[in-house]
Amino acid sequence: MAGVNKVILLGNVGQHSEMRYMPAGKAIASFSVATSERYKDKEGNTQERKEWHRVTLFGRQAEIAGEYLRKGSQVYIEGRIQTEKYTDKEGVDRYVTNIIGDRLQLLGRRGDADGGASEDHAGKSQGSTGGEGGNPAPMDDFGDDEIPA
Repeated sequence: MAGVNKVILLGNVGQHSEMRYMPAGKAIASFSVATSERYKDKEGNTQERKEWHRVTLFGRQAEIAGEYLRKGSQVYIEGRIQTEKYTDKEGVDRYVTNIIGDRLQLLGRRGDADGGASEDHAGKSQGSTGGEGGNPAPMDDFGDDEIPA
């Protein structure tokens, strides 16, 4: 039986993309995306929980991310979860979980300080998501102390 490993993220970029290139010249972009969830606690107070996700893109998707994504930009990512194991300096086994993106969509209108371009850069044109009701509500600004290392 085959399994499914599918992730969909809609959130805000936490830092500019870190760009690297493979020896053959293929681009790799790495960045963090924050998602948030709002809920009411037992006392009825609204609480917010932020979750940070490490995202890696390859090829043309990575090039687009490097050019257009900025801290605070809203982004839609589809991909899969990949966990890697490594041994730290003290000999302790550690695990890192990444989202390997295969679809990137920049949200917001062209020229917006927080949104960049608004077309689907996975090769399937979806048109503009801009306009008054077209964008999800932006998340609160993140302080530099909230960005994961």
